[in-house]
Amino acid sequence: MKIAVLSTNKHLYSTRRLVEAAAARGHECIVIDHSKCYVGIRQGQPSIHYKGHDIADIDAIIPRIGASVTFYGSAIVRQFEVMNVISANPSQAITRSRDKLRCMQILSGAGLGLPITGFARTASDVDDLISMVGGAPLVIKLIEGTQGIGVVLAETKKAASSVIEAFYGLGSNILIQEYIKEAKGSDIRAFVVDGKVVGAMKRTAKEGEFRSNLHRGGTAEIVKLTRKERETAIAAAKAMGLTVAGVDMLPSDRGPLILEVNSSPGLEGIETATHKDIASEIIKYLERQHEVKQLSNPIVKRKIKKESKL
Repeated sequence: MKIAVLSTNKHLYSTRRLVEAAAARGHECIVIDHSKCYVGIRQGQPSIHYKGHDIADIDAIIPRIGASVTFYGSAIVRQFEVMNVISANPSQAITRSRDKLRCMQILSGAGLGLPITGFARTASDVDDLISMVGGAPLVIKLIEGTQGIGVVLAETKKAASSVIEAFYGLGSNILIQEYIKEAKGSDIRAFVVDGKVVGAMKRTAKEGEFRSNLHRGGTAEIVKLTRKERETAIAAAKAMGLTVAGVDMLPSDRGPLILEVNSSPGLEGIETATHKDIASEIIKYLERQHEVKQLSNPIVKRKIKKESKL
């Protein structure tokens, strides 16, 4: 197969590992900066160009779409889908997962455990919002934030009101969530590929910090998931329509609570903590999809039928 990793930076750990894993399994793998691609839309002739060339010879793509270019990146993935190219994650699922509010709504509708979450448009609803999530302390999140950016812990009702009103004053969309004290600054990331958990780690916030993101100085270690945590992670990825997903969960007295479902989960933390070759699991999934696609090809079907009669 010829595989393209859609990434704006070929030097990132996750991008490099995917290229290495593909090459190790005998595939040609290139890195394409999706932000520099452009599309052609004609009747029956969809196309994608990159650096002045038509890239019509790609068999499969692995989207590594950054939050800042979600709209354009998803459009490029859609164009590859129109061209019948296999994608590690569907474009629609990527778009869904990037909208934290929509993600929470979908997971709630699927009956999965979540921290109690509130969302409003104006500051006039602040008191009821705070009450809705169980009062302070509580967590305030920018809907567009990533890697722990735009996440604030408000320890008192007064502090929560001030922060919420400040965000509304800036025209920012935010979520208000209950604070799960029994998590003690830790969360669990389960890495799901094709309906299976292929690795899991426990992330713990550094001293004086409540955000466990590795980008915020948190530490990671391998963890054995409970049956409920495993089932929750798989169900969350399925509900979002993601084949490759990082499902972040908080341990709580009422079971695992989903914080986020990431469509472009980083590989460095999970591979370092678990010592597992997660990148190869993604390549293996593409191989299975490529085989299914080949078997559905009418020419291949006729060839198999002819050979079976011999």
